[in-house]
Order: sequence, then C-alpha cells, then structure tokens
Amino acid sequence: MIGTIANTAAILIGTTIGSTLKKGIKPQYQDVLFNAMGLAATGLGINAVVQNMPNSQYPVLFIASLAIGALLGNMLQIDTHFHNLTARFSSSHLGEGLSTAILLFCIGTLSIVGPIQSALYGDNTYLFTNATLDLVTSAVLASTYGRGIALAAGVLFCWQGAIYLCAGFLSSFLTGALMCEISILGGFLIASSGIAILQIKDLKTLNMLPALLVPPVFFACIHIFSRFM
Repeated sequence: MIGTIANTAAILIGTTIGSTLKKGIKPQYQDVLFNAMGLAATGLGINAVVQNMPNSQYPVLFIASLAIGALLGNMLQIDTHFHNLTARFSSSHLGEGLSTAILLFCIGTLSIVGPIQSALYGDNTYLFTNATLDLVTSAVLASTYGRGIALAAGVLFCWQGAIYLCAGFLSSFLTGALMCEISILGGFLIASSGIAILQIKDLKTLNMLPALLVPPVFFACIHIFSRFM
C-alpha cells in the first residue's frame, strides 16, 4: 500500500501548500481562480473523452450510462446530500471544488490500475506518477477552495485501498475495453464539473456518478452470457 499512502500524502501536502497560498490571495481575485479551475476541468474532461471515444467498442454505451446514472442519482439526491454536508463545514463553493477533486483524483487509469499493479507485482510506478500529478492538482484546487480539499485524500485512500484489496479479482475484470468506457464517462463528469464551476449550467454532476457503475454491469452481463453460448 506504499503507493496509495504516497498518493494520499501528496494530496495532503498539496492541499497544505495551496491553502497557505490562498491566504495571500485578495478576494477580488477569487473569481479569476474559479474561472481558471472551471476551464481547466472542462478541458481535462474533453481531452479524456476525445482520447478514448475512438477506442470504444460500444459507442452508445456512454449515452445509456449517463441517462441511467442521472436517473438513479436524482432519485437518490446524491448532489443535494453532498452539498448539504459540505455546507456545514465551509462555503458552498467547497462542494464544487471537492466533487471536482474527487473525480480528478479517483476516476482515471493511473488511480484504478495503479493499486492493482502495486498489489500483484509490487510495482508502484503508476501510483507514484499519480501522486506527482495529484500534488500539483491539489495545490491548485486548495488555493481556490481552501483546505477542505484535503477531504478528497480520505476518499482516494478508501478508493485505492479497496481496489488494492480486491486486486486479484479486478485484474482480470478491468479489461482495456472497460477502462475505455469508464474513462469516457469520467471525462464527461469532469467536464460537467468544469461547466458548473464556470456557472454556465449546474448539471449536478454528483447525481451522474451512478453512471460509472453501468459499464461494469454491462461487461459482466456480456461475460456471463458468453459463457452460456
């Protein structure tokens, strides 16, 4: 778990650096930072979609996933509960920043495949690389939203820890095709967060999180069906 611990520590260090810098930023420059983070998140999301869309074996799957996920998320009111929770500890802007941070830190090839590589082969290369990226990202996010971004470190630790413990099962299940579909959905969700930060439209990104469960279920059904054919 050394790689996951390093990744978690990198986010905490980055948050500390960013929140310290935030104290020296004048209030009139906060909107500038929000706009910068919104553009960055939107750009990263679009890039993930564009890179992975041509490799998709099921071009319509992401549409069905987003539709199903959004319906489930709205029924569960995930976005409302999350923002009500974060509002107790900080300004309403923290909810936007924290949801974006969690998506950036957790939904990506390095963060998903990294723990499996670490558990099965003792190779922490992916996780150390991810830690470096997250160090910079968390510093930028914290400079905009404050030290509350550190909460994302706990989410990442639980996320990667669970993957690490289930590595034996997940290694055969997380195929390139499945990771491609998850990356496409992750890109849309990150871009959606960016659009919300820019105040173009509040798409309630967290309500769409269940969409990430649809591809694994779809691929599992295909696998089971193929065994009986």
